[in-house]
Amino acid sequence: MLENPRSPRVRAVAKLTKRAARQETGLFLLEGPQSAREALAYRPDTLVELYATPTALEKHPDVRAGADEAGIEIVFASEAVIDAMADTVTPQGIVAVARQSPTSVRDVFAASPRLVAICEEVRDPGNLGTIIRAADAAGADAVVLTGRTVDPYNPKVVRATTGSLFHVPVAVGVELSTAIERAHGAGMRVVAADVGGGDFLAARDRLAEPTAWLFGNEARGLDDDALALADDALRLPIFGKAESLNLATAASVCLYETAFAQRAAGI
Repeated sequence: MLENPRSPRVRAVAKLTKRAARQETGLFLLEGPQSAREALAYRPDTLVELYATPTALEKHPDVRAGADEAGIEIVFASEAVIDAMADTVTPQGIVAVARQSPTSVRDVFAASPRLVAICEEVRDPGNLGTIIRAADAAGADAVVLTGRTVDPYNPKVVRATTGSLFHVPVAVGVELSTAIERAHGAGMRVVAADVGGGDFLAARDRLAEPTAWLFGNEARGLDDDALALADDALRLPIFGKAESLNLATAASVCLYETAFAQRAAGI
């Protein structure tokens, strides 16, 4: 039983809440049974350490079963230790450490994708995590993050993906021009989500084509240079009195509408 919240081992895990430690080690932090469950089910090869209180394992026997099946040892820890490791106030008694496993942008587009989300300077961790989750749910082939976008291994991003980080390929640190060039090389149409764009409803039929959606910063959107790289720009209509849509909500609509169009076309 690991009981000392000030031990070097506990401090090393806790440091992964900081980007510098994640960059230095190539590791990141998982918190809670859902993240552990998804990592064990889909990417057990990335798991390095798994810590849990006895009470948490009694409550979540599937986590123990998944660890046993993957051959991963669970280190028992006190609640004080789990609290010291975690980024959240209530980590639910389970914390894990995993290796970062980004996909190369070359591999993303070499796979002939039909639907991709490209994020340029998305800075809010909750928004990015939700976009990754929505892309996964909509059946997107990948998410590509430019170098100006928040670290996908930030604990807040990881939590917001609710495990989707282990389901959908994510490329990181990509130059926007490179991402768009590769999308075009793969035969994809790049569509920017922009409040100054054309009518979304009038362009829905074209979404059945292989599409890479381009999403920009929460406050500023996409700059003129980024918009110039896209093939088209579309805005979602506002039918009520809302001033605008949250970025992650708008991205979810765009990705799902494209998934609907592609499936309706039998793609």
